[in-house]
Amino acid sequence: MWEREGRAFSMYKRMPSRDRSDVMDVEENSAFSQDSMDVETTNPSMWLSFPHVVVGTLSSFLFGYHLGVVNEPLESISLDLGFSGNTLAEGLVVSTCLGGALIGSLFSGWIADGVGRRRAFQLCALPMIIGASSSATTKTLAGMLIGRFLVGTGMGIGPSAVALYVTEVSPASVRGTYGSFIQIATCLGLMVALFIGIPVKEIAGWWRICFWVSTIPAGFLAVAMMFCAESPHWLYKQGRIAEAEAEFERLLGGSHVKYAMVELAKLDRGDDADTVKLSELFYGRHFRVVYIGSTLFALQQLSGINAVFYFSSSVFKSAGVPSDVANAFIGVANLSGSIIAMLLMDKLGRKMLLLWSFFGMAISMLVQVAAANTFVSGSASLYLSVGGMLMFVLTFALGAGPVPSLLLPEIFPSRIRAKAMAICMSVHWVINFFVGLLFLRLLEQLGPQLLYSMFASVCMMAVVFVKKNVIETKGKSLQEIEVALLPQE
Repeated sequence: MWEREGRAFSMYKRMPSRDRSDVMDVEENSAFSQDSMDVETTNPSMWLSFPHVVVGTLSSFLFGYHLGVVNEPLESISLDLGFSGNTLAEGLVVSTCLGGALIGSLFSGWIADGVGRRRAFQLCALPMIIGASSSATTKTLAGMLIGRFLVGTGMGIGPSAVALYVTEVSPASVRGTYGSFIQIATCLGLMVALFIGIPVKEIAGWWRICFWVSTIPAGFLAVAMMFCAESPHWLYKQGRIAEAEAEFERLLGGSHVKYAMVELAKLDRGDDADTVKLSELFYGRHFRVVYIGSTLFALQQLSGINAVFYFSSSVFKSAGVPSDVANAFIGVANLSGSIIAMLLMDKLGRKMLLLWSFFGMAISMLVQVAAANTFVSGSASLYLSVGGMLMFVLTFALGAGPVPSLLLPEIFPSRIRAKAMAICMSVHWVINFFVGLLFLRLLEQLGPQLLYSMFASVCMMAVVFVKKNVIETKGKSLQEIEVALLPQE
């Protein structure tokens, strides 16, 4: 049996990709029909894939770190580089990253398909190292902006790369748990950045240290990825069948290799990733999954999460709470929700967490509306504001934060997975940019009651959308999910 399998997979490697499916059909009708291939009834050990996933999620740690690295030091940076009081320049230091991230995310799918998942991580780490070093050593605003833009390109590549990698190297039984690592790593990166920035007002030039620190995990990511497994899904699409088998053995254990390879062969019929055209992602068979993915990311950003983060310091300040304590409260709420999501992801499922997360966020926003009501004043208003904000962050971290980046690579067919993720992440960054740009203006023009009511409405729209369009992927192989969403023609 094994010799026949070996000869068949060897033939796949030598044959043109279009001919593999014919060979696969013969094999399925003969060898693979016996006793349902003696499928393993036990789940693969999670500890084999665990170190590979942890290394991959370093990119998420860096993502969170660079989002928060300029928060505390911004005043010191503006003084040292000579643009103190220039709010436009300060805004550019913060937001230039977003422009770089948009560029990086647009090309992330083509990079991941072209050079592989592991090298995509290394190409994510490289501009982060160069950009952080430039920011740490610059003496001009231009140097800082160039550094932040380079870091942003790495930030744009990272989320797609880690979402693809975690989805493709994880056993189905723990894929949700591992997917939650992405959000946890992002939270930890943000908290570490805020913590390291605390001495910035007491120690001259400390902001440069804050940038230098980020080069350590970035360098470790680039080096450690050389020793991690490549995605077997990507290797298979490249026709490197023997290598895909070897990587499955590293990730799942020898007894699960045969079943994993056959499951992969059932749907990956040699479709070359480089034949995917952008037009295929916007109409026809693939439109539904790309529509679901893009809409989920749009609803995630339009829910008001970034607005809450931007406005949290002033809310806590009005309650008499210092900004560093406020940041700690927000960070703890975010991390706590992410840990709970990790524990529940493979028990309750993705769809359930999304539904209750968006519903909880809607309730939290209504609490914020109540806090802004003229009939509520004094300490009651402050308690409602602070409580509603913490509840919003907590419920966001339970589902709306971690689930989309895990769910999307699960529901995208293998052939379009990387490029579809790139499109959806681009939607994420564009809406993120406009929310950040317009929030304070809208707050001023519309007032908190109306604006928070709009956010609550978006969250309820998200509940309806998830209920109607999202399927449950808990415990299913990527091939089973593809069959459910995209029946083969």
